[in-house]
Amino acid sequence: MDGSENLPVWDLNSVFPDFGSEKYLAAKSRAAGLSAEALEFYRTSQNPFPGEDVAVWLKKALALNDELGSLMETLSAYTYARFSTATRDPGAMAELNAVEALMLPAKRVDVLYKNALAARRNAIEELIAADTFFEPYAFLLKEELFFQSRQMSPEMEDLAEDLGRSGADAWSRLQEAISSNASTVWDEARGQRKTLIELRNLAFDPDRRVREKAYNLELSIWKASEIPLAAALNGVKGTTQSLNVRRGWKDALEKSTAQARISAATLEALVSAMESSLPFWRKYLKIKAKTLGQKALAFFDLFAPVGKKDFSLSSFSWDEARSFIVGKFSSFDPDMGAFADKAFASRWIDAKPREGKVGGAYCTDFPLSKEARVLCNYDGSFSSVSTIAHELGHAWHHECIKDKPYGLRHYPMTLAETASIFAETIVAEAALAEAEPAARLSLVEMHLQDGCQVIVDILSRFYFEKEVFSRREESELSPEHYCAAMLDAQDKTYGEGLDPEKRHPYMWAVKGHYYIPSLSYYNFPYAFGQLFGLGLYERYREEGPGFAKTYRTLLSETGTVSAVDLSKKAGFDIESPEFWLSSLRVFARQVETFETLADEAY
Repeated sequence: MDGSENLPVWDLNSVFPDFGSEKYLAAKSRAAGLSAEALEFYRTSQNPFPGEDVAVWLKKALALNDELGSLMETLSAYTYARFSTATRDPGAMAELNAVEALMLPAKRVDVLYKNALAARRNAIEELIAADTFFEPYAFLLKEELFFQSRQMSPEMEDLAEDLGRSGADAWSRLQEAISSNASTVWDEARGQRKTLIELRNLAFDPDRRVREKAYNLELSIWKASEIPLAAALNGVKGTTQSLNVRRGWKDALEKSTAQARISAATLEALVSAMESSLPFWRKYLKIKAKTLGQKALAFFDLFAPVGKKDFSLSSFSWDEARSFIVGKFSSFDPDMGAFADKAFASRWIDAKPREGKVGGAYCTDFPLSKEARVLCNYDGSFSSVSTIAHELGHAWHHECIKDKPYGLRHYPMTLAETASIFAETIVAEAALAEAEPAARLSLVEMHLQDGCQVIVDILSRFYFEKEVFSRREESELSPEHYCAAMLDAQDKTYGEGLDPEKRHPYMWAVKGHYYIPSLSYYNFPYAFGQLFGLGLYERYREEGPGFAKTYRTLLSETGTVSAVDLSKKAGFDIESPEFWLSSLRVFARQVETFETLADEAY
């Protein structure tokens, strides 16, 4: 791989040149003015007046919301993009806080808008049925009316948003700041230090001694920071529970299910299928331990490469990664390939690891410029190539809906992860098909490795979060409580597949998803996306190139229907465990293949 100094950092100039630019300042000014305009509009129209033309009112409301939403999301995405690559920059933090403050009136607008909708419920329901203009908005308007019933008074919602900036949101940023800036001595003789992100990346190292050393140092860092991190998680989850009670939610899981646009029956079917798959995942982990010459797999072995020719840790230069991804996307859909090539050429990807940059990867979009950006920490491994494909899948999703009205571009995480998993699968399947026999073992294992994380580890996170919410109702949890809950969750999922003495008690500190105040149970949509994406990929294998058009249509409709209804359009019943089990059988077959290949190689 090229040295990290040759990796790109993203170019945000087409969004805003910088915080002091005329374009950025004008957007902030327009957002403030539009918020005031929208507030006045909704304050004076909380109830319809006699003879009001509700269609005219609703068209104006939708237009206001679209412009304001586009402005605010772009400003928020831009400031976070700047902050996430430079968490030590006081200027980035200041602007992040300034935009959060700027968004407070927009939050008030949303509350008042929902109340005004509810006051016109009957008329709006008639419009949806009779006026073709509003037909595309039918699902969105019904959803808004539902969420209005889970809303506090405008004054209370306003207070909750204001307090959140210095409360739960600040706790969330604390976790980011600790994890992105922590480092420790790696080599005392040379004075070499490694960041927490670099230590976690060493989980892919072929040398078990390196992996174990990195794991132990990582745990020592988390141990040193466990008190503030536990306080942060207590603050986020405590706030979430208090607000859920006041808003009328049964619990955080009910809210999360609604946000995911799925039914309770869908989640039950998904979790049940994941649980039923645990035996073959544990079998896979035992086979992997054998290939590594271990009696049992340690947590730091989960990402260890296997195979005499290690494809998962092959050194891909940045140009090679670009060529591979663009080529494989193009084989599915030339338009998707051209889009990926544009993303690389336009420096829409921030790939260079550095101190102050957050770990992991994400994709964000900017509605005003109709563009997306991807953050990752590229290390040259095929896993890293796969991560870029995953995030570009999100970006392609944005591309497919960018010209729709803002209100119809919002889709739940369940469907968001479908696009990314599908893109990742395109790359993985192509790599497997092209691999030399000596590399097949490594590639099959890498796909199982990813699947194990999305099914087994995410199930452990689901169990952990349920336990945390249950216990947080009674009191704050200590670091020891969090560690014990995490180990218990790992025991229920990984079971005998992992050495009980070498699991990871601090995964609650690692995953920033737990610290997001507005979105609990963040991770189960990844499992949904993994399995739904596999189902779509199987359709592609059956139908061939013509499926690309169907796929684009599905992505374009993700903001206009529920996940249940969208899946029906794809020919799936996601409220049935059988659908999820059929996708999981893909992994079960791969475990058998892995066992055969491992026996031949070892």
